Amino acid sequence: MSPPQDPEDEQGGGDPPGDLRSVLVTSVLNLEPLDEDLFRGTHYWVPSTERLFGGQIVGQALVAAAKSVSEDVHVHSLHCYFVRTGDPKVPVLYQVERTRTGASFSVRFVKAVQHGRPIFICQASFQKAQPSPVQHQFSMPAVPPPEEVVGREDFIGQFLRDPELQERYRVGLNRIAAQEVPIEIKVVNPSTPSQLKKMEPKQMFWVRARGYIGEGDMKMHCCVAAYISDFAFLGTAMLPHHWKYKVGFMVSLDHSMWFHAPFRADHWMLYECESPWAGKRDSQEPTASQHRNSCHLDGRSLGFGFDLILKAKFPSLSGLECHHLEHRTRPALLGYREN
Repeated sequence: MSPPQDPEDEQGGGDPPGDLRSVLVTSVLNLEPLDEDLFRGTHYWVPSTERLFGGQIVGQALVAAAKSVSEDVHVHSLHCYFVRTGDPKVPVLYQVERTRTGASFSVRFVKAVQHGRPIFICQASFQKAQPSPVQHQFSMPAVPPPEEVVGREDFIGQFLRDPELQERYRVGLNRIAAQEVPIEIKVVNPSTPSQLKKMEPKQMFWVRARGYIGEGDMKMHCCVAAYISDFAFLGTAMLPHHWKYKVGFMVSLDHSMWFHAPFRADHWMLYECESPWAGKRDSQEPTASQHRNSCHLDGRSLGFGFDLILKAKFPSLSGLECHHLEHRTRPALLGYREN
C-alpha cells in the first residue's frame, strides 16, 4: 500500500484540520514487517474488557493482506473468524498466504497469531477496478447531518446527568468517557435513559477516523473502515434486552465486509446497524437450574458516504453469555460495555 498523502488545506464539511495525522494510520494500522508476508502489530487502544478490540485485528489483518498485492487492485471483500481471545499484553503476528493472484481477482489468506496459536483467520479478496453497466443500491436513510448530531462525549453526559442512574454505571460511564478512542462517533437520534427499555435492535451513527488520512491509497481507507466496523454490532443487538440481563461477556465470532465504492474514512460516513435475530443456535433446551445462557446475535450494517452512495456493507455473528435479571437497567452506549 502506498502511504497517505501529506496533509494539505483544511478539509471541508466540518472535517478536522489537515495537520493532524490520524493515529489509525501512524500507529494502529502501521504494521512492522518482519519477513516476506510476515508482520507484527501492536495495540493503541484496549477496551475496558481487557480483551483486544476485534476491529483492530480485522483492520491490521487487511493491512497485512493489502501489502502483498499490487497498487492497481482494490479491496473487494473480506471474511473473518475470531477463534480465540486476543491477549492485549503481547503483539500480534500476521502471516499472509498468497492464495491466488489472477488477472482480475486476487485472494489472500491471513492468520493472526499469539503465543503460537491462531486467534483470528481471514480471507481477503482484491479486484482491479472495472466499470459495470448494472448499478443499483439501497437508499440512504433521511437523517440529520453530522454537524447537527450530538457527539459521543455529550451523549454520555446525558446519562451522567440522570439523577436516577446507579452509581456503578456512573463510574463505568466516566471510565468510558476518559478513553482515547481513535474514531469520532455521533449517535443519530440518541435515546434518553428512560427510553432504553423500548428500543429496537437498530442504531445509526455518523463515524469517521480522528485526524487526517488524505486521498492516498484507497486500500488504507478500507482498512480504517474495517477497524471502525466492529464498534457497534454487539451493543445494537442487546438494545431490546438490557433491562432483563446482566451481560457476562460479548465477543465477535465472524465478520464480513464488502466494499462497493471509493470513500474517505476520515470524512463522515453514516453507519446503519441492525440485528435481525438473536437466540440459541443449538438444540439444547434450558432447564430451571441454569443461571447462565450463551446466545448468538446476528447483525448487519450498511455504510453510506456523505454523498448518499452506499460504500460498504458488513454482516456479523456474535456470541454472549448473560445472566437473567429482574428490573435492572443499564445504559447502552456506542457498543461499549461496563460490567
